[in-house]
Amino acid sequence: MDLLVPVVAVIVVALIFDFTNGFHDTANAMATSVATGALRPRTAVLISAVLNLVGAFLSTAVAQTISGGVIKEGSSGVEITPTLIFAGLIGAVLWNLVTWYFGLPSSSTHALFGGLIGAAVIGAGLGAVDWGVLLSKVVIPALLSPLVAGGVAVVATFAAYRITRNARSRGAETGFRHGQTVSASLVSLAHGTNDAQKTMGVITLTLIAANLLPSGSAPPFWVIVSCGLAIALGTYLGGWRIMRTVGKRITDVQSPQGFAAETSSAATILVSSHLGFALSTTQVTSGAVVGSGLGRKLASVRWGVVGRIATAWVVTLPAAALVGGLAAWVASLGLAGLIAVGVVGLLAGLAIYALSRRDPVTRHNVTEDESDETPAEPVGAGREA
Repeated sequence: MDLLVPVVAVIVVALIFDFTNGFHDTANAMATSVATGALRPRTAVLISAVLNLVGAFLSTAVAQTISGGVIKEGSSGVEITPTLIFAGLIGAVLWNLVTWYFGLPSSSTHALFGGLIGAAVIGAGLGAVDWGVLLSKVVIPALLSPLVAGGVAVVATFAAYRITRNARSRGAETGFRHGQTVSASLVSLAHGTNDAQKTMGVITLTLIAANLLPSGSAPPFWVIVSCGLAIALGTYLGGWRIMRTVGKRITDVQSPQGFAAETSSAATILVSSHLGFALSTTQVTSGAVVGSGLGRKLASVRWGVVGRIATAWVVTLPAAALVGGLAAWVASLGLAGLIAVGVVGLLAGLAIYALSRRDPVTRHNVTEDESDETPAEPVGAGREA
């Protein structure tokens, strides 16, 4: 098979994944601002799209974790082919679409790693994965980041209500609502510095595997631009289904909570990007929203919704790995297998989209809470925080 065909296929599917990452993770930045009325839905996604694009240019540490870290490549490791990377991306895209359909804020990061790991193991064996890097740069941050962000949000929310307890009647809520414009923008910028880089890393890994770049190369400028534009476009179109879950179904978010959750998320993501951790912004934001609910005495958290989200987090990496591995096995049969994987992935994606149109969620109904779960009576009900 001509090497150019799978390389081009990888670049196309990688940008599609980046696009789905944009609309899948828009909720990370803007859900609480939209839920509290701090920003109009369309304005929120426009701001988020622009800052995602800007964030893509600020750092490449996460991209290099992917292109020269988790999946071994080049003379120092096991060679992974563009065909295997293509198959892994198919697994990641399909998992993103499935969780988007159900409104579950699962991790696009873990979908990507799962798809790539499954494809690499099927095509090149267990030695194709650097399990130490996977543990230190992906698994451990995945376990700690929502706890850290949630803990910071608990403290920040409690402090916000205590400090402004006597000032709320004089416009403290309005002040926090304006502050959310800044804090939500910071999350969007942080999201661009982390998530856009993951697709940059995949494309760079492909170019290295095809001997079009030397081992250890940083993403070329055209890769940075194309990935930044893809995630920005996906963000602008808005992930309304997941935005409703994060903004309305986990807890009833008020402006001080939203400000605390967004600030906590932004700080956690920016530090992780600087350290090269391929963090799940979905997990960080969801953890911060839960923390903001616990930090306000009159708030309540819908633990059933949180449980479903946590289950999706646990299942994401192995589920994407399974699809990626199956796709790798078929794609390795030759050009016909590569085409078959692409066609099946396209048809599956179109089917999920068609199902979503039966119960559409748009900017007009994104703030409506249709959850059938009644929140538990909060601790301290009947008195202010």
